[in-house]
Amino acid sequence: MLKNRKITVAVTGGIAAYKACEVVRGLVKLGADVRVAMTENATRFVGLVTFEALSGHPVATSEWEHTPEGAMPHIELNLHADLLLVVPATANILAKAARGIADDLVSALILAHRSKVAFVPAMNRHMWGNPATQRNVADLKRDGAHFIGPDSGFQACGDVGEGRMTEPADILDLLPGLFSEKPLSGRRVLMTVGPTYEPIDDVRGITNRSSGRQGFALARAARDLGADVTVVAGPVTVKRPAGVRILPVTTAREMLGAVEGELDRSPYDLFIGVAAVADWRVADRLEGKWKKDAGLPQLRLVENPDILAAVGHRAGGPVTIGFAAEATDLLENAYAKLEKKGAAMIVANVARDALASDTNRVLVVTDGEVDEIGPADKDEVARKILYHAVDLLEEDYGPEDDL
Repeated sequence: MLKNRKITVAVTGGIAAYKACEVVRGLVKLGADVRVAMTENATRFVGLVTFEALSGHPVATSEWEHTPEGAMPHIELNLHADLLLVVPATANILAKAARGIADDLVSALILAHRSKVAFVPAMNRHMWGNPATQRNVADLKRDGAHFIGPDSGFQACGDVGEGRMTEPADILDLLPGLFSEKPLSGRRVLMTVGPTYEPIDDVRGITNRSSGRQGFALARAARDLGADVTVVAGPVTVKRPAGVRILPVTTAREMLGAVEGELDRSPYDLFIGVAAVADWRVADRLEGKWKKDAGLPQLRLVENPDILAAVGHRAGGPVTIGFAAEATDLLENAYAKLEKKGAAMIVANVARDALASDTNRVLVVTDGEVDEIGPADKDEVARKILYHAVDLLEEDYGPEDDL
């Protein structure tokens, strides 16, 4: 989504300016064409040469210097940009932007922007909480500006609270959503992701080889398409997506409890069961660590709850999508699961090819329709699956229904 995008990064004078280096580097790595503009105060924190090296372009700092952008950089830097990203966005630049003040290059850039503009605030928690700042943020949002963060945490001044700049990796994770259409806007999506772990004793257990990569790709895709996303996640091994509510669990019974708790509390439009839930658990967990010299333990396995079926057959429940990781007979097993689980759609794949891989190939199976997706990277597979989900939701509700 960021490849070949033209992005102007405006850096202002806050201690978090050094993090903008990682943002620029990440954007370039993702294939974006990045230009950088800086306020005079920003150059006190990070030198121009750093951003020139990272972006591959000269850095603009003033309206009065001759630059490759021409005589009017506040116009030229906006002319072909797909996004103006202000990072870090200080309280001062937010106040200027909200009131239409253009007394330096960056504030003039913001006033003259003709593309999307996104602010990444970074300031002391008291400055962020000040009513004047909150009024400015509300005005900018009302005018169509996007905001990423701020986060809450330890600040350079020693305070702890809201106002900390969102980490560069999370900024890069969230930016593609600015360029996405929003067919899931107003929808609530509940998902299960990753493996479950069923303890045998204090150090051993039964689990599946699921990293959570495809599930989190789906969570990102749903978020980018406008949904409010909650993920019940087992012990995953990949980075969790930003902008998504995560409920961590360990066992299948904990996962079911979290899912039913969410559905009992409030309605969801869509449920996607991506988790590789362990089918069995030990009936009587062993205490401590079972020693070898104690001989082979006698383990009795019992079946774990079927989370997908519990949701699929729930009266008045959400539109339900399940995953089927199979070894053979993908289509036959997918159709059987579709009926048995009460699902509207089953996504089937070959387990040995998908587990711990960056790519996937799936069959999307609904009643009377089959679509093959991939081989492709899991982000692309996720987006295409979600568009099938959009179709299901439109069929389920119909255009005349009140959402």
